[in-house]
Amino acid sequence: MAENNSPQFCNFAFSDNQFCFLLKEIYTRTLTGFVFIVAVIGSVLLHPLVFFILFSAVTYLGLQEFLKLSPVESSPQNNRVYFAGGMLVYFLTALMGLGYIHLQFAYLLLMVFFLVFVFELFRKDEDSRQRIGTWFTGFVYIALPFGLMNSLFVTGNLEGFRTDILIGLFIIIWTSDVFAYLVGSRLGKHKLFERISPKKTWEGSLGGLLFALLAAYILSLFYTLFSLTEWMILAVIIVLTGALGDLIESMLKRQAGLKDSGTLFPGHGGVLDRFDAVMFATPFVFVYVNLISL
Repeated sequence: MAENNSPQFCNFAFSDNQFCFLLKEIYTRTLTGFVFIVAVIGSVLLHPLVFFILFSAVTYLGLQEFLKLSPVESSPQNNRVYFAGGMLVYFLTALMGLGYIHLQFAYLLLMVFFLVFVFELFRKDEDSRQRIGTWFTGFVYIALPFGLMNSLFVTGNLEGFRTDILIGLFIIIWTSDVFAYLVGSRLGKHKLFERISPKKTWEGSLGGLLFALLAAYILSLFYTLFSLTEWMILAVIIVLTGALGDLIESMLKRQAGLKDSGTLFPGHGGVLDRFDAVMFATPFVFVYVNLISL
C-alpha cells in the first residue's frame, strides 16, 4: 500500500470537517501562491529572456482559457489559426519591447489582425462575426498585455534592462489583492459591484489601496529611479485598473457560467484568474512610465 505523504491536518478524533477543509484549502493556496511568486519574481530577476519564455507559456494557456469562455464553437483548424495569431502578437510585442527586433515589425501586427478577416472570408458557417470578435478580444486582452510586460524591462533613456517596474507592478497588485480580501472579510459592508462580483466591497477596495500605497512607499526606498510621488501615482493607476481587470474577468466567467477560468493553479484557478488584474493594468503602466520617462 502506497504511503500517503500529504499533510495530515485532522488526525485527531471528532475533528470538524469544515475546519479541516479550510486548513487544507489554506495550505494549498499558500503553497501554490509561494511557488507562483518565486517563479514570477525569479524570472524577472534572472533575465528578460527567462521572463519572455515563461510568459510565452502563460500567454498560450491564457489564450486557451479565454477560448473556453467564448460561446463560439471552433474546430481544431480554427484553434490553430487563433493560437498562431495570438502568439505572434505576443512574440512581436515582447521582442520589439526588449529591443531584439526593430520597431518596424509592428507593421506585422496590423497584418495579423486583418488576416483574421481574410481567413473568415473562406469559411462557410455563420459564426464569422462572433469568431472575429472573440479572436480580436483574445489578442488585445491577453497576448498584447503579456507582450507589453516584457517592454517594461526597457523604458526611458537607461541602458540595459531594469527590473523595478515589473517587480513593483506585481508587488502592488498582490498587496492590493491580499489586503482587499482581508479588510473586506473583516470590515466589508458596502458592495462594490454586486451584479458582477458579490463578495467585493468598498471597504476592502479602500483597504487594498491603502496597503498598496504603503508597498509603493517601501518600493521607493529601494528603487530610486522613480520619485516617491511617481511611485504613489503608479500604485493608484495599478490598483484602479487592476480592480477593473478583476471585475471584467468576473463578468466573462459569469457569462460563461464558470467559477474559475482554469485549474492550473490549485486553490487559485487558472491563468486568467491569477493575471486578470495585471493584464488590464499593464497597458496603463506602460503608457505612464514611458510618459514620465520622456
